[in-house]
Amino acid sequence: MNHIKVLLFATLRDRAGTKSMEIEIPDSTTVQGLKDQIARDYPNLKQAMETVLISINREYAFDEAVVPQNAEVAMFPPVSGG
Repeated sequence: MNHIKVLLFATLRDRAGTKSMEIEIPDSTTVQGLKDQIARDYPNLKQAMETVLISINREYAFDEAVVPQNAEVAMFPPVSGG
């Protein structure tokens, strides 16, 4: 198992009621797999996982990226404006 820290920002923080969480994920879990697990384990975040932006160790990551051991994952809601 892989122990990771997940940081939540803006509306994600409000929905979860916390600014961070530490969770266990299976080894070789992708970003999409992580989002699926969070959607199952935290129902208040389920809808947000469809559009959330992810960074792993301070670099943006796509759904197919594998989450490395002991990673710091940050989740941001999409931003719009001008």
